[in-house]
Amino acid sequence: MKLLPMILACCLAAGVQAGELYRSIDAQGKVHYSDRPLAGTEDVEQLRLGKPPAPDDNLPYETRRAMENFPVTLYVTENCGAPCDIARQLLQQRGIPFSEKMLHSEAELVAFHKASGANRVPAATVGKTWLHGFLATEWNKELDIVGYPRSTLSRPRPSP
Repeated sequence: MKLLPMILACCLAAGVQAGELYRSIDAQGKVHYSDRPLAGTEDVEQLRLGKPPAPDDNLPYETRRAMENFPVTLYVTENCGAPCDIARQLLQQRGIPFSEKMLHSEAELVAFHKASGANRVPAATVGKTWLHGFLATEWNKELDIVGYPRSTLSRPRPSP
């Protein structure tokens, strides 16, 4: 007989789901948490409770923040060789998420020259700043300025 109430409680709890939760900041700077966004506020964030993290959530906070504000794109050609490999390795060693653009055609090279103002590869954009040719001190300095961590010593959070 004592088992029946426990089974009923488990069955009822199985249907319970967490609703949406929002964090809103009003004009006076006061933070509000609610199941719907606060009317008239622009600073609203939907909190992800019980949801698996997005792939970028496993990155350290500093990296995610820098990535949002200053995305990195590496520009290379097929015959670039060691300089492009070293540039790629630098970004990987620092744990910097980046996209890579392989310049194949003449049209891509012309567009690259027009956008960057130079013809040297490897090249990279850090936000809107262009880095031409590979010079580790210059690239590290720019990555430091925009807030990318110097190393990947931060441990990523485990996947759920």
